[in-house]
Amino acid sequence: MAKIHVPDENREISDVQAMREFLKPFGIWYEKWDVAGRVGPQATDQEILEAYSSEIERLKAQGGFVTADVINVNPATPNLDAMLNKFNKEHTHSEDEIRFTVHGSGVFHIHPDQGPLFSITVESGDLVNVPRGTKHWFNLCSDRTIRCIRLFEDSSGWTPHYVENGVDRQYAPLCWGPSYLKADSSDRSRFAIEIAE
Repeated sequence: MAKIHVPDENREISDVQAMREFLKPFGIWYEKWDVAGRVGPQATDQEILEAYSSEIERLKAQGGFVTADVINVNPATPNLDAMLNKFNKEHTHSEDEIRFTVHGSGVFHIHPDQGPLFSITVESGDLVNVPRGTKHWFNLCSDRTIRCIRLFEDSSGWTPHYVENGVDRQYAPLCWGPSYLKADSSDRSRFAIEIAE
């Protein structure tokens, strides 16, 4: 289940209704979809899209999305680090980013113009949106595995527009765990100490 972490306030939110209320002023919505028994671990992308077709069609009608695909990332993905480096730096998109997590986990870091910076950790069954123009970045968790349904308003996909202020380097992805937090980065070490306190 998803959870929200507000690091500068040392606050965590995991209750579904409380998360929805927290996210609403930022134009972000959260849904929890049933995943039990819907697709097997070896399901093809097409089988996943067919299994969730009713939800996908509802979102298309609701948000003006024209297409959906499945992204499958794991440690064996070719050029994984290069791909992740496109999205682990603060950026915006010119359309909403919609992701439903079928398998695995990751962290969206949201940097709103008004309000505290916060993260949303997503796991299997979680759907979130990041509204167009919202500053954010994304990290995988320690197993470096995620499989998601993505919806697009433009069939060519999202283009990241980078924000060069370095905020992304000040916050560690919490689901990486203690081994990641012991890294050499002084910013991450400082952040780990703040979490421990």
